[in-house]
Amino acid sequence: MPTTSGTAGYRSDAKHRALLRTAHDVAEDLAADAIGRDQAGRQPIDEKVRLREAGLLAALTPPRPGRGADWRTGCAVIREIATADSSVGDVLARHYVHTWSGRFYASRHQATSLEEASVREQWLWTGAVRTPAPDDTDGPDLALRPRNNGYVLNGRRFVDAAVAVADQIVVDAVCVVTGDVLVVRIPPSARGVTIEPAHDRLGQRVAGAGEVVLDRVAIAPGQVLGRGPHDEESTAPFTALAEPALRLALCHVGLGIVEGALTETRDLSRGGRAHRLPGEDPDLLLTYGELASAAQTATAVVDRATEVMAQALDTSTRLDAEEPAGVTALVATAETVTSKAALHITARVLELADAPGLDRFWRNARVLTAQRPIAHRLRSIGEHYLNGSHRAVAAAFR
Repeated sequence: MPTTSGTAGYRSDAKHRALLRTAHDVAEDLAADAIGRDQAGRQPIDEKVRLREAGLLAALTPPRPGRGADWRTGCAVIREIATADSSVGDVLARHYVHTWSGRFYASRHQATSLEEASVREQWLWTGAVRTPAPDDTDGPDLALRPRNNGYVLNGRRFVDAAVAVADQIVVDAVCVVTGDVLVVRIPPSARGVTIEPAHDRLGQRVAGAGEVVLDRVAIAPGQVLGRGPHDEESTAPFTALAEPALRLALCHVGLGIVEGALTETRDLSRGGRAHRLPGEDPDLLLTYGELASAAQTATAVVDRATEVMAQALDTSTRLDAEEPAGVTALVATAETVTSKAALHITARVLELADAPGLDRFWRNARVLTAQRPIAHRLRSIGEHYLNGSHRAVAAAFR
């Protein structure tokens, strides 16, 4: 019997709830030893196993009939995990967005094949695809040289998460012969690939950041996803969503940090282990009211951007040239509000309680927001609002 729209909606809702239940269970598991793992600061090897065994790596891929997760559900899962451990939320956010790389850059057939392989093999994805910068005069850090069957790739690139444990790393590189920007995927186990993990990070210590060094790495034709844009003006509308999609997913990681910090501090206050007790200091209620309001404001802005992004991703090839700019401006607004809320709230909770590990929320928020200056985003938002510019809001897609 044909599936009615109501049945399809029910099934979608049921899948959404099931994924969130799984994410909640994984989050509880991660929360139990979050402080110890943060202090150890090791590569997320065990964390990858937890995500894979729970089925989240296969589940958080682009939606197709019978598999994958729609944008709203994927972001909800990321936020749930990030509330317990923002480093793992970071890993999952980058994984989910980079599994969309086939749709952003490749042909429909290649994207389908990649997504099927990712689900079947339960690949963990990461990457560092950069937005074209008009003032970049240093030349490409990754260079491709054609050979008889494919390319040879040389250079080095910093990757913000899962660099040593990922199964696929997505990067852009410049062909030294044609000048074309190509987006390629690299298995870290390939010959010529060396990983240099970042040690002693201030925050996001378990995310697994580091540098990938590429020395004459063979790139087969099937590893080339497609052409990247030379500049913002030449970016295809759907491809233009790639960078803001990652930034928005990371906003959900920031919301997870906020929620985790507030929840842990609230529990300390209720348990009588904070500097000030609710019954003894009425001003404490004012403080919590302020912090909760800031968190709810950030959540509302991010949720709106998430809904608009979901609609744009659903629209796919029917996007016009102007729509991605509006989405990107809204994402920049979400980033701005979330960054301010995360840094403010995680600093303030340290004044309310003094407990082991509470500082990790501020450290994680600081590292997560450091590479995206608020002033730069505000100027881009202002340009879009004032001039209706269709240029994308510039920021590194990492």
